[in-house]
Amino acid sequence: MQQQRVLSGMRPTGALHLGHYHGVLKNWLKLQHEYECFFFVADWHALTTHYEDPHGISDHAMEMVIDWLAAGVNPGSAKLFIQSRVPEHAELHLLLSMITPLGWLERVPSYKDQQEKLKERDLATYGFLGYPLLQSADILIYRAGLVPVGDDQVAHVELTREVARRFNHLYGREPGFEEKAEAAIKKIGKKNAKLYKDLRKKYQEKGDHEALEVARALLEGQQNITLGDRERLYGYLEGGGRIILQEPQALLTPTSKMPGLDGQKMSKSYDNGIFLREDPESVQKKIRTMQTDPARVRRTDPGDPAKCPVWQLHEVYSDEGVQTWVKEGCTTAGIGCLECKQPVIDSVLSELAPIRERAQEFVEDPNLVRGIIAEGCEAARDVARETLDEVRQVMGLAYR
Repeated sequence: MQQQRVLSGMRPTGALHLGHYHGVLKNWLKLQHEYECFFFVADWHALTTHYEDPHGISDHAMEMVIDWLAAGVNPGSAKLFIQSRVPEHAELHLLLSMITPLGWLERVPSYKDQQEKLKERDLATYGFLGYPLLQSADILIYRAGLVPVGDDQVAHVELTREVARRFNHLYGREPGFEEKAEAAIKKIGKKNAKLYKDLRKKYQEKGDHEALEVARALLEGQQNITLGDRERLYGYLEGGGRIILQEPQALLTPTSKMPGLDGQKMSKSYDNGIFLREDPESVQKKIRTMQTDPARVRRTDPGDPAKCPVWQLHEVYSDEGVQTWVKEGCTTAGIGCLECKQPVIDSVLSELAPIRERAQEFVEDPNLVRGIIAEGCEAARDVARETLDEVRQVMGLAYR
């Protein structure tokens, strides 16, 4: 079941634009029907780079959740919550910091990249250095098996795997581990016990990874053993100790092809975005005034779609027939730039109309949004507490 659990989050930046929709939210809409999903507002992460300007974080969080709901994220299918309202994240982050080598954090690629990109900010803080470990805590507290990320975030998932592996190595060798594992084997029945032992032997003596996967699948199907016994048998299978923290896998997401109005990546900092709840008149004005091929000064001048930001929007929104019409019309000066832009305007407005309509319900009833968040936080805390109780116990912090 842990392999079927997905965790993903977004920093609270306020209202979302089409780049967020095509790059993240459309993927969430798909995942929520395939896995057990936890989607959270990463408000603590916002403070790692903007700690000196925290005003507006809570309002931005609400605006962002409204956009999630308006886009189609279903609180009945996914748990929506706010990171700082599940304090177990922070405690696990603290406990993991006790065992994580400093060099592991310093070598995370985004650490130096972000310092270079954000030179105007003072990022010589522990919070910034430690934010990849906070991300690890976010994932591990839910024992999430899958984390949807782009190529640039794979290193963060790999760090999480290393941290989980080190934690399990240090604390998974509970007293009497082998005896408890052998006792657990007897609980799965004679036939399954024999199969488990045969598969364990094949993996440990011959490195047969297919046998390892079959054995894992065998354990996942057992209904008459506890979660603790299942984790012991996972660890015993691999020749280690009890698996306390699940090693997640990166679930690579398609790179967003949504360009901004200037051809760059759509971003608030570039002021080149179209927002999910933006007024239709504003959307039309933004697209109509987009810059086109600079070589096409007059209506009669032929143009080159490859040099026009509008063409990138056609690649997202237009079918093959419209794209052919644009290419031919632009290169022969058969159509003007305003004619070229109209199909994009129509498609964008058509996409945004139902989102804007659904959003209105939540804008008019903020208590409905607060209720969804409160319910999600409560459900998330129930799962997080289970993990943290076990972590405290193996680290010698379970007091009676």
